[in-house]
Amino acid sequence: MNHDQWKTRRTRRLMGESVEESPGYREAGHALGLGQAVYDRRTELGLSQAELARRAGMTQPQISNIEGGDSVPTLPLLTRLAGALDSALTIRLDDETSTFVFASHEGPPAGGGARSSAA
Repeated sequence: MNHDQWKTRRTRRLMGESVEESPGYREAGHALGLGQAVYDRRTELGLSQAELARRAGMTQPQISNIEGGDSVPTLPLLTRLAGALDSALTIRLDDETSTFVFASHEGPPAGGGARSSAA
């Protein structure tokens, strides 16, 4: 394929063309969605990355890596993060989308939900 024939994934999708996505591409979208949910809930609570790290028994760079989508925490670590964010975490994974919602223990889901699409 030469450069004239190349189109971005987004452009092809907007033109109605079928776009095949690799498993790695979808996984990256899930990691970014989780990171956004952590960031949203942390900022809603007015916490710094350092304070969240202290509460969760982690380091600030670990929080930064999760929020940036560079790292996906294990289930035990997700449990600690949810506790440190005073929230319950609900995760929904589909082929094309993922949803991560941190719901406050005090009421309905807070703004800490993030939706990701592998688009």
